[in-house]
Amino acid sequence: MTVVTRFAPSPTGSLHVGNVRTAIHNWMWAKKHGGRFLLRIDDTDLERSKEDYVDGIRADLKWLGLDWDGEERQSARFDLYERRFEELKAAGRVYACYETPEELDLRRKVLLGRGLPPVYERKAADAPPPEGRAPHWRFRLDHDAVIEWADLVRGDQHFDPRLMSDPVIRRADGSWLYMLPSAIDDIDMGVTHVVRGEDHVTNTATQLQMFDALGAARPQFAHEALLTGSEGKLSKRLGALGMDAFRERGIEPMALIALLARLGTSEPVEPVTEAAPLIATIDFTHFGRAPARFDEDELAQINAKILHQTDYAAVATRLPEGVDEAAWAAIRPNITTLADVAAWWSVVTGNVAASVADEDKPYLAEAAAVAASIDWSGDAWHALTDALKATTGRKGKALFLPLRMALTGQEHGPDMKALLPLIGRDRAVARLKAGAD
Repeated sequence: MTVVTRFAPSPTGSLHVGNVRTAIHNWMWAKKHGGRFLLRIDDTDLERSKEDYVDGIRADLKWLGLDWDGEERQSARFDLYERRFEELKAAGRVYACYETPEELDLRRKVLLGRGLPPVYERKAADAPPPEGRAPHWRFRLDHDAVIEWADLVRGDQHFDPRLMSDPVIRRADGSWLYMLPSAIDDIDMGVTHVVRGEDHVTNTATQLQMFDALGAARPQFAHEALLTGSEGKLSKRLGALGMDAFRERGIEPMALIALLARLGTSEPVEPVTEAAPLIATIDFTHFGRAPARFDEDELAQINAKILHQTDYAAVATRLPEGVDEAAWAAIRPNITTLADVAAWWSVVTGNVAASVADEDKPYLAEAAAVAASIDWSGDAWHALTDALKATTGRKGKALFLPLRMALTGQEHGPDMKALLPLIGRDRAVARLKAGAD
């Protein structure tokens, strides 16, 4: 069996961290098994679906590096839905209904008032339809067939269809709701594994009967726990965290993948620079059932750690002009995002405003003279500090900090052994003299 997964976003908004996490897991599962990862644009809601969102979904997946092996659009598949719908109607598995939303709401309240589950009550097959009303359509659940499946995350699942309402699958205007087209597409696209959020568990129970009614093999299902915000509860902010926001903050796509791939699993979150180790270790038995906590601070830390081990070749085209491999090696341990490189490069090449204590000015004057005389072909930083230690008797912070302040204007930063050659003899001498004035 070739493993086939799918990611099926609705183009009614931008992707956010929750559905991107699902996309990552579907992509990883297909990659691990040498299978196919498909993109399906669920755009049956023609009024709310926007082409700009379709373009945005594709752009976000490409930015993340989630390459897909095929694409379908539900809006191009209405003829298929119509054929399968007619098959189900002929088999008695879909039927017409005429209640208004107000009538249904009133009946639900009556049932709840009696202490009964608010399950839709089927009308007699020979009940006359009301005049002037177009029907909507429901899928008839088989009340005699207990719904069971072995969920890859949640374990054995059991649903009693008698406690479930027959779902509406088609509106009175002929438009489709989510449930039936999704099942038809999974069949037609050969989907073997459906990985999605736990908020779809009840949908799965219903759709399993649709697979059976359509004479198709059931996919395997994995329902992962939903994300929560850092405050410990379901957060509306998570729904607003689109990929544009992360790009603007300088988050690397690999940082998002590294965090979201392992979030909610027993595997540790690691700052990996490629997806291969994540793909190799994905295992739905390692996914927990508790809500997974998404922390933006943790993401920033992972982003920094990934950049700290990223090779120059991987970022060369995104660096400021003049930053070569040696400069990247010197600067990268001190950045959180790639945008930070520009600030440190300006420390190397630009003007530095140093705040130096008066008592350190004579020391810096001597440092300028030493810097002008040492051999810069080797380890200039240690040549400078060793000479100053010998002539001044300074050591530790008193030796190093005034030099760093005069040379960079910062108390902390890149290793001076690597940074000083980038600054160069002339700039270094000039800065030390300026600090002495």
